[in-house]
Amino acid sequence: MALKKEIKEKIKKEYGLHEKDTGSIEIQIGLLTKEIEELAKHLATHRHDFSSKRGLLRKVAKRRALLRYLEKTDKKSYEKIIKKIKKKE
Repeated sequence: MALKKEIKEKIKKEYGLHEKDTGSIEIQIGLLTKEIEELAKHLATHRHDFSSKRGLLRKVAKRRALLRYLEKTDKKSYEKIIKKIKKKE
């Protein structure tokens, strides 16, 4: 389930470090968070969609790894991202 271009642009503006930032860790985490939310909604209605469940688990693991890396390299940015993620939940 791919995200629409408008949603991706909104996430890039929200999480990006500057205007032309397209691939920073912060943006990757933001995109993965949105994809995880979408997959969780899908799996709430389609419980037996095991391939989507596997994809969800892979995205969660990837986000966790990126968050760990960000915590080690840039603690301030890590705390800022965690606040944004928790605020949305």
